[in-house]
Amino acid sequence: MAEFLTNQDKRTCYCAEVSEDMIGKEICVMGWVQRQRDLGALIFIDLRDRTGIVQLAFDDKTDREIFDKAFSCRAEYVLCVHGTVRPRGDGAVNNNIPTGKLEIYVESMKILSAAQTPPFEVSDSKKVKDETALKYRYVDLRRPELQRNIKMRHDIARVAREYYYENGFYEIETPMMIKATPEGARDYLVPSRIHKGSFYALPQSPQIYKQLLMLSGFDRYIQLARCFRDEDLRADRQPEFTQIDLEMSFATQEDIMAMNEGFIKRVFKEVMNMDIETPMQRLTFAEAMSRYGSDKPDTRYGMEIQDISECVKTSEFVVFKSAIENGGSVRAIIAKGGAATLTRKEIDKLTEHAKGIGAKGLAYVRFADEAPNCSFAKFMTPEELDAIYAAVGFEKGDVMLICADKDKIVLPTLGALRQIVARKLDMIPEGKFNFLWITEFPFFEWNEDTQHWDAMHHPFTMPLEECLPFLESDPGQVRAKCYDMVLNGTELLSGSIRITDWQLQEKMFKALGLTPEEIESKFGFLVEAYKYGAPPHGGSGMGLDRLAMVMSGADSLRDVLAFPKVQNASELMSGCPAPADAQALKDLSIAVIEEE
Repeated sequence: MAEFLTNQDKRTCYCAEVSEDMIGKEICVMGWVQRQRDLGALIFIDLRDRTGIVQLAFDDKTDREIFDKAFSCRAEYVLCVHGTVRPRGDGAVNNNIPTGKLEIYVESMKILSAAQTPPFEVSDSKKVKDETALKYRYVDLRRPELQRNIKMRHDIARVAREYYYENGFYEIETPMMIKATPEGARDYLVPSRIHKGSFYALPQSPQIYKQLLMLSGFDRYIQLARCFRDEDLRADRQPEFTQIDLEMSFATQEDIMAMNEGFIKRVFKEVMNMDIETPMQRLTFAEAMSRYGSDKPDTRYGMEIQDISECVKTSEFVVFKSAIENGGSVRAIIAKGGAATLTRKEIDKLTEHAKGIGAKGLAYVRFADEAPNCSFAKFMTPEELDAIYAAVGFEKGDVMLICADKDKIVLPTLGALRQIVARKLDMIPEGKFNFLWITEFPFFEWNEDTQHWDAMHHPFTMPLEECLPFLESDPGQVRAKCYDMVLNGTELLSGSIRITDWQLQEKMFKALGLTPEEIESKFGFLVEAYKYGAPPHGGSGMGLDRLAMVMSGADSLRDVLAFPKVQNASELMSGCPAPADAQALKDLSIAVIEEE
């Protein structure tokens, strides 16, 4: 039978807060039983709460009723304990926990809740399948690792609010049910009961509203905004997420980047006691792609892409020759000391991966024995091969991976292989945080399916002034005033300076293939707002969950969210999504049609 708290049961501290200056004092702690050890005349219980563990002690001098309760306790029982803090006995010190030199000699105890045997042990040595852990998420969340991660996410949110409040930002909430606007991903739709056949959309971001707030004169806006995107999940993507969303009026790109750098510096210092160097490194989009094959490169290790087109341009090897003649290039990455790990079998796996990305194949040189093993040696002279080796610093023990094609194939292929090889060779240092800014993204990207230009970011991004003449004549040459913050290969933030000239905004919409009717239907209110005095402004959205994931060293967003979704966007614990009640569908004038 569960016992109940009374007014006398006041928790005096958390478990891991029990300290040596409390020795001899009576305290009250509450929490869950981690484990119980019955030694006959002695019983020890490890009591756990969100801060950690403290040992409870019972002996033959303990009140018999209390001793019997301790004997009955099992894992995950919930207790309220009153007792006196004392040093542990000789040889009983546990240096692995903060309270390892102390224990609480129990004088009274209540079992607030008895627990059935849990589906798995609450421990950081996680051996349970993800499906089981997520089905019983309320138990899984008791694990110390997840408790630490959730606390870190809380601390990041706290510092964000404090920092931006101190810098003159207003926290303003924007609507959760909005009009659908094209922002790159599929919207989640909410049917309206009153407006039959019409739908709200859940916001992919507060983009339009925060721009309107600048037009409204609020100058500096901040929000820990909930965002929703109906897209395929991956380790750093969930259908619902939180971003630290901001907008600044009368600000340049430099102002906004510096403001975000200040936050990063502050949050790493307060949460992890680490000093982040600012200003952060910067690369243009073109530089990042050329050197790393990615617009979110991990710069904690080298293995940069090298262009060997000049070395092979006179070669008779048709793969290299045709790539260069067709306007492409021949490029390579060098895995220093990788020959022992990257066997022929491993290289074959990398080749298949490259083909999956879009490459036609992969050439390689592996220098494991006395002479290099080159997959294309019969098409090259020894002098030509030596020239390649000298140009890229290829030595014994190395592996060279080469891709030849159009740059849009070569660069992302080698960029992906660079990451795979780095993991295989254990090249990525732990505990290192490399920030950089990627700037000057292309404004447009060509959509092969629709055969027209799409906005790479969103259609409200300001082009660089020198690129304005190319809007109609050569959209591929237009670069944008936008910027991404990257941390260890993860995109943390995306932002831009916004268009505030309504005539230029209409011109951008037309360049994206929108008709006047579509512009009016989707963005008419925004274009109209620009006509009434729009200050220059820009902003950004930083992924709070992603930042917490990288800072905590988690492998997935699941490990920093309390109740995440799985790959198919369902939540295993509650069983959502689930069929709706027939009457609810009728009220919304919705019929569910089963696919044949």
